[in-house]
Amino acid sequence: MTERIPSRPYAAITGIGGYIPPNKRSNTDLEQFCDTSDEWIIKRTGIKERRILEENLATSDMAVKAIQDLATQYHKNLNDVDALIVATSTPDMPMPATANIILEKLGLTNVWAFDVNAACSGFLYALDMASALVETGRYKNVLVVGADNISTYVDLRDRSTNILFGDGAGVIWLEPSLEGGIMDAYLCSNGAGKEFLKIEAGGSLYPIDSNLPVNDNRFLKQDGKTVFRHAVQSMSDACNTVLQRNNLQIEDINWLIPHQANQRIIDAVGRSLNIPQDRALSNIEYLGNTIAATIPLCIWQNIKKLNTGDLVMLTAFGAGFSWGASIFKWMI
Repeated sequence: MTERIPSRPYAAITGIGGYIPPNKRSNTDLEQFCDTSDEWIIKRTGIKERRILEENLATSDMAVKAIQDLATQYHKNLNDVDALIVATSTPDMPMPATANIILEKLGLTNVWAFDVNAACSGFLYALDMASALVETGRYKNVLVVGADNISTYVDLRDRSTNILFGDGAGVIWLEPSLEGGIMDAYLCSNGAGKEFLKIEAGGSLYPIDSNLPVNDNRFLKQDGKTVFRHAVQSMSDACNTVLQRNNLQIEDINWLIPHQANQRIIDAVGRSLNIPQDRALSNIEYLGNTIAATIPLCIWQNIKKLNTGDLVMLTAFGAGFSWGASIFKWMI
């Protein structure tokens, strides 16, 4: 494995929390908006329903509930938090950062907090940055949130996106440990896929103009076939890279937790890596693709399967394109 600086701590996950909205959008519900069916959706995605955040609530509200869940379950004092990184593609507003809004709602002050936007790879990016903060010793209690209210950007008439996406939030707590934790990460992006998965409106290139009629460019657009092909190849390559440079074999990995984009993508990556299907965790069936929240929510919902000392590999692929993989030792 990669050698570490003597006495340099790992960043270990010491708590995890999650939140999924109560409102459900089933496949049958979607039949009212476009030419689709429950059977067609399940066959192509593995998804039966997805959760939808209530009106007048935002990404920060889900994140707050996830953090409160973590604090309750693991008896954490939120006043100990000294850094917060929020991975999201659906901030409450362009500014300030959603991380700042979360702090205000939790009553926290003097915390270094900011957002990361790497789409579906956002949680992996944020996790790597957070682990570096802990490893240096400059921060000791870091929260990493993955949260997205993506349903607000889904056109219910567009079955290339409406069948896939749902809302949710997950969070992990990182602390220093000499015993184990985040071991390595391999993260990439290239910009070559910006036309295949995007939300155009609202940025400086396509600003919202109140004098113009509402345009479809405010909705999430996806070229599913192109994204599928690149996702499987990129996630598989990233996993193999991080395994090789840590002198590990796939047999050493107890659990693969992929981004929950599509069950067919999850299965294809598993086959490419030659990992048994029962060691590739999935929760997409009843949540859909929650963007940056998929990986922490999948850990949260499958936590009883994880044992202290297990090696866990994460992998994700998102808009941009952005992708990567990381490995950690489960210390809870």
